[in-house]
Amino acid sequence: MKKREFLKKVAVLSTGVTILPSCGVSPSDENQKTDDKNKGADLDKEVKRIRTAHIGVGGMGAEDLKAISSHEFVDVVAICDVDFIASMAAQKLHPKAQVYSDYREMFKIMGNEIDAVIVSTPDHTHAPASMMAMGLDKAVYCQKPLTHHVSEARAMQKLAKEKNLVTQMGIQVHSFYDYKLATLLIQDGIIGKVKTVRAWSPKNWGYDGQEPEGKDKTPDTLIWNLWLGTAPERPFKKKFYHPGNWRKLMDYGCGTLGDMGVHIFDTPYNALQLDVPKTIVNNCREPNGFGFPEKNEVTYEFPGTKYTTENLTWIWTDGEGVPASHEDLKLPGDEVLHDQGAMFIGEKGRLYLPHFQLMPKLIVDGKYQEMDISKFKLEEPVRDYEAEAPKHYHQFIDACLGKDKCTAPFSYASRLTETILLGVIAGRFPNQKLHWDSATAKFKETEANQFLDSKYRVF
Repeated sequence: MKKREFLKKVAVLSTGVTILPSCGVSPSDENQKTDDKNKGADLDKEVKRIRTAHIGVGGMGAEDLKAISSHEFVDVVAICDVDFIASMAAQKLHPKAQVYSDYREMFKIMGNEIDAVIVSTPDHTHAPASMMAMGLDKAVYCQKPLTHHVSEARAMQKLAKEKNLVTQMGIQVHSFYDYKLATLLIQDGIIGKVKTVRAWSPKNWGYDGQEPEGKDKTPDTLIWNLWLGTAPERPFKKKFYHPGNWRKLMDYGCGTLGDMGVHIFDTPYNALQLDVPKTIVNNCREPNGFGFPEKNEVTYEFPGTKYTTENLTWIWTDGEGVPASHEDLKLPGDEVLHDQGAMFIGEKGRLYLPHFQLMPKLIVDGKYQEMDISKFKLEEPVRDYEAEAPKHYHQFIDACLGKDKCTAPFSYASRLTETILLGVIAGRFPNQKLHWDSATAKFKETEANQFLDSKYRVF
């Protein structure tokens, strides 16, 4: 099923459902009496609360549920998961929430009782669930990467803009101190115009082995057809798909680049105000049609911005043993690089940004330099992930309440995700430079265009 056909189904589903305003706010009245000094008048004070529905509540979904529900003005009204173990664990924490296994059924029954939707599923279900939610005018918080396909990222951006919806992609470190500081430093010109960015992660969300044969009995607690959703049908195999290894596989995830790449790309991408790249080449093994390569070296060329030289080169490496030694990555005193991070190489020096919750460091002429950051007037960093992580989620809820703005809305997240996905597609054409035309959303190399989209399975 093509995306436009799916959206038609969204329109049919929404028939007869009361659609909430695009702000995603649900008011409830509370009569509050004033004292005699205020003439004893009774005033109606509107208390705004956000009713949330959570699609996917296992693994990262459980963390998303915890962070969103910790906001004082959130009521969790619906929980949806294809795995009964996950949904039952979530309902124990939120006993008033209605439980569903199929998000389509949830929207059909509770469409007028939901203000905001949190999508925390495997990547291949991000767009189908989010598009349906936005079709019903719901604010949406969607985990990273925003989508599984480039066409979906553009569709998500378009619909969110048309409906003026509150949206946020789940890159919670986007709101952490060190990444905000690095952005301010780069935009303040601390290393001049940036010519190269190098980013790396040793994680391996690839699979170089063979496609499994046969099938295993599906656990009684899992609805396999709903887990597959719009993806091609495959028999269930233990340890290959649910709950943990789907990121490694082409039908469901986006590899290491789509997992850690989104986090580590985010700050340089945001700081340099990049758009999508002009060319992409991935140095990796030949595709096997099932799993992503276990090691990738992806080189992007971006058009320049006011914070970069005329062209910007971006090199991403992942897999065991990365990054390889390079002059750009050499640290003072032969200090060892953090296992994940990014290096900005500019005209006047380098800015080193380890991942994560570590201060950026300025390197000039091979030595660390002191930085005056007092002018940025940032709050002191909180070196506690449990304390810091909810900020990004609470920003989304506050935006739904009209008290804040999201810093990773789909207008931004879609471009970052598109950039990531172009590198993923390049992995299907090892060592071949692909040329991307942003205006037409097509590759010059026509054989690559088939991977920008895929048919949706009817399920």
